[in-house]
Amino acid sequence: MSEDLYEMPHPHSGPSSPEPHPLQPAQQRIRTAWSADELMAMEFPEPKWAVPGIISEGVNLLAGPPKVGKSWMSLGLALSVAAGGQAMDSVPVEGGPVLYLALEDTPRRLQTRMRKILGSNRAPASLTLATACPPLPQGGSEAIAQWCERNPDARMVVIDVFAKIRGTSAPGASAYDADYAAVGHVKRVADHYGIAIVLVHHVRKAGSDDFLAEVSGTNGLAGAADATLVLKRSRGQADGVLHVTGRDVDESEYALRFYAEAGAWQLLEGPAADHTISDSRATVLRYVREHPGAAPKQIAEGTGLSSDLVRQTCSRMAKDVQLIRKDGGYTVPEEDGGQA
Repeated sequence: MSEDLYEMPHPHSGPSSPEPHPLQPAQQRIRTAWSADELMAMEFPEPKWAVPGIISEGVNLLAGPPKVGKSWMSLGLALSVAAGGQAMDSVPVEGGPVLYLALEDTPRRLQTRMRKILGSNRAPASLTLATACPPLPQGGSEAIAQWCERNPDARMVVIDVFAKIRGTSAPGASAYDADYAAVGHVKRVADHYGIAIVLVHHVRKAGSDDFLAEVSGTNGLAGAADATLVLKRSRGQADGVLHVTGRDVDESEYALRFYAEAGAWQLLEGPAADHTISDSRATVLRYVREHPGAAPKQIAEGTGLSSDLVRQTCSRMAKDVQLIRKDGGYTVPEEDGGQA
């Protein structure tokens, strides 16, 4: 990372009276305890969102398998947040400075990808891109902090990928402690400046019913992060599902479609289940959600599907608990927004 970009001394430049970096603690005493009634009487600002409902201030761990499209997603989000407008073609975002550390890319590859994503739109001057940065423990966190100092209205920092910048572990530290400490370097920056930092990461080769368990490494990574987002390949009508959970974000899942010709992820409307199952199941599910208690004959007439296909589909969906059989008809399980 060029010194003119971050204006920081080399970490081994010697005792040349460096300027105090912005993460130095304030000298005054910081209050860390309250009585219950004092705390309940306090008013706190709402969390600042880079992408409302999905990426909040703090550390956001974005994980997914190789080649699933994490870099396309993170670069697209960086461009959207820097320019303002809509992220993923549907989520309104407030524009502001964004730092994108593309640590596995070349300038030419970044230009090619941005040209595809932007189309005829102009590249936002408020997006700073860099292809190198010191490891976090050896000046990386200070470099990011210096950028935040020069951009007080910054909205987001993206680190793609986290493994390139996390640095070495302390001697004798357990794997959990090492992972927790690695995220802690960027969490200090995120908390100090009230900014969203996205760490692009990988998932394990073996799948799991719990998407949090798929994040590569120990639980220390997800435990230290404020939110965890896992992008998974899907089946059916969607190209992927983004699973989100965190301290300030409700646990949710979003169905997405990837347009390779534009390098863009689009958020699909409706519950993810509508898009991640087969076309016939999705059609039946939408109809039953709108007509709880519908019998197979009514579903066939309402959807135009054959009676035999509807009966087979409803029976299989009931076995998979995607529908509930009741009084000769079908309803959607309560957790999917229907009436049991």
